[in-house]
Amino acid sequence: MLRRIGTAGLLAIALTACGSGGSPAGATPTGGGKAAPPAQTTPPQTTPQTAPPQSPPQARQGAVERALAKMSVEEKVGQLFMPVLYGTAADTVSGENQARYGAQTPAKVIAKYHLGGVILFPHNIKGVGQVVGLTNGLQRASGDVPLLIGTDQENGLVARMSALMTDFPGAAEIGATKNPDRARAVARATGEELRALGVNLDFAPVADVNVNPKNPVIGRRAYGNDPARVAKMVAAAVKGFDEAKVAATAKHFPGHGDTDVDSHTGLPVIKHTKAQWEKIDAPPFRAAIDAGVDAVMSAHLVFPKLDPSGDPATLSKPILTGLLRQKLGFKGVISTDALNMEGVRKKYNDGEIAVRAVLAGADLLLMPNDLPKAYQAVVAAVRSGRISKERLDQSVTRLLTLKQAKGYLPEAPAADAERAAGVLRSTAHRKLAAQVTR
Repeated sequence: MLRRIGTAGLLAIALTACGSGGSPAGATPTGGGKAAPPAQTTPPQTTPQTAPPQSPPQARQGAVERALAKMSVEEKVGQLFMPVLYGTAADTVSGENQARYGAQTPAKVIAKYHLGGVILFPHNIKGVGQVVGLTNGLQRASGDVPLLIGTDQENGLVARMSALMTDFPGAAEIGATKNPDRARAVARATGEELRALGVNLDFAPVADVNVNPKNPVIGRRAYGNDPARVAKMVAAAVKGFDEAKVAATAKHFPGHGDTDVDSHTGLPVIKHTKAQWEKIDAPPFRAAIDAGVDAVMSAHLVFPKLDPSGDPATLSKPILTGLLRQKLGFKGVISTDALNMEGVRKKYNDGEIAVRAVLAGADLLLMPNDLPKAYQAVVAAVRSGRISKERLDQSVTRLLTLKQAKGYLPEAPAADAERAAGVLRSTAHRKLAAQVTR
């Protein structure tokens, strides 16, 4: 669907944070059909990525603990939030920022709410040098704790940075090759291009198994309808992103593949039994966790056999904490899907949604519909003891640990426009895209 934004709420961004089955403006959907495996089985080498120097484990842990110890409650709560901001530079004055957040520029919004992250959309993207300047400016505005700067670059149908980046095939085409090495190579190349721009977190890969032909929101965004094949592709993609030092996010837990309702506009209900979930939905997420995925995104859908409360998975402690944390053993960051989607806003107001998401087990609160209300509600919940300080510290520690693991703590590396121009749409990356398409 078109998520409407703008000074009067009229500027359209195609798709919310998890994306949709429709094409973003200017993007061409990938073609149908099953692609034959290419003759060449070894993916071409992509542009080398210089990894940040690695410090000993004790030093890494110490950096996280030191950062946490310096934060007030308000600063810790701010770390949980990743809104969309308006402008093409950190100091761009925007009426939309003023109306939504009470501060005119992205830099002032970051400072006001002590934000831990920002998500980029096409309206933030004009050119390579401009995006590098934007991400560097956002990082300078973040103070002592660098930002997670995220985007949805799944490739194919959902590609926020398509104006600048290599036009890689989407998951369905990669899945059709039956070659996990292709998924790994595309993820690595995608990550290299994002990292060159100053983006350090991608809300990809899609780990849903698209078993419902009428699914209006996943479709060709998934690697396919076979759980085993999807699992192999997802695990390979996670490893590719890791090689590029960009955080990967498996989505949408516990599985969005068998829906006929779009969670942007409604609340889907998955009728799978626990046994069916184990067989169909769980394998890709297990594979992602085994591959070391950095984050898992929740789904705004009801799964009665996993939690009979009627709450969407994003607000479900039995699903996020009981199933994802305890049963599957996931220790990384749990991100919500966009909190401005209707699927999560059916029962509670915007403040209560944020509080319940944290209580359910979420660490990263993506795109709240009303950031001021959500932020104040979480602060108040911590002050009252409804959210314990220990629970808050758990989430902040996970987020800081992720930043440190990707080389962004204690200081974020600056992106370089000249280097980025050499990485984006490089000959090797365009060759890889053509080979997967063939």
